[in-house]
Amino acid sequence: MKSYHLDASRGFEGLTIREHDEPEPGRRQVVVRVRANSLGFRDLMIMKNRYVLPLRPGVVPGCEGVGEVVAVGADVTQVKPGDRVAATVFPQWLDGPFRRDRAAQLGTAIDGMLTEYALLDEDGVVPIPAHLSFEEAAAFPLAAVTAWNALTCGSPLRPGATVLTLGSGAVSLFALRFAKLAGARVIVTTSSEAKAERLRALGADEVIDYRENPAWDEAVRALTDGAGVDRVVDAAGPLETSLKSVAVTGDVAFVGYWLSGEVGARPVDPALLFMAGASLHRIATGSRAHFLEMNRAVAAHRVRPVIDRVFPFEDVPDALRYGEAGGGFGKIIITHS
Repeated sequence: MKSYHLDASRGFEGLTIREHDEPEPGRRQVVVRVRANSLGFRDLMIMKNRYVLPLRPGVVPGCEGVGEVVAVGADVTQVKPGDRVAATVFPQWLDGPFRRDRAAQLGTAIDGMLTEYALLDEDGVVPIPAHLSFEEAAAFPLAAVTAWNALTCGSPLRPGATVLTLGSGAVSLFALRFAKLAGARVIVTTSSEAKAERLRALGADEVIDYRENPAWDEAVRALTDGAGVDRVVDAAGPLETSLKSVAVTGDVAFVGYWLSGEVGARPVDPALLFMAGASLHRIATGSRAHFLEMNRAVAAHRVRPVIDRVFPFEDVPDALRYGEAGGGFGKIIITHS
């Protein structure tokens, strides 16, 4: 079998392929033949050695992968050979709040999914909805679970609520889709009319071009009769403008300053936090429970992802460079077929 390995200090040159023996499962472990992966901004940050979590030298990168179970160890009860499964990004975070002792993430501290065969704990996989192909299912483990967590934290998202999601990255695209399923009115910010048209086709009720409207919080207020939105999914920043856009008693789901490419977080005026009157929630992807809950909705509504481009497993470096160039719309998928 073959796996990618990473020395992040060398950037793209530090990504190499090695050959190994296929793994053998231990107690409560499963071996998954990986069929597809997904890449995104997280992977680019890792390649630049700018990720928020520490990287183990020589780690197998990639936190998003799906495939079929080919072997199980002793005492495995949740899956069997032949099952189609997705790996959870945080295999030790099963439910409840995120804690530091659950922060071991695939592709950083522990080996990830850019491999032909992955050895995983049985608690670290979830079933794939039947209507999805492997390539489609690979789009969900990171961005979709993050969007689901962002929409379900805090106050319940009720029909008729107004949601603002920032940018047209993968998290925002899933937030748009899930918020519309919940009956929300959705406002999206983006950088071009071409992207705005695609966002409207996906169901966006209003789209704000943040290049034409740098003070886009004023546009949000205008669209909500001055009240602000009930929830902001902030996957692009700046946080200050999100706080100016949210309604009193609303919720801001803060996906992370690092997604916007900033090296350090900018200070936020405490007075702005106080006057916003909203709850601020840190979002660190999601737990296994979030993934399972999301999958029930995905299966019931037959949700499919927006896929930008598909690359073969042998061309992962080209896929990363394509992502670095920007301008895409949707997920970059790696296929092993």
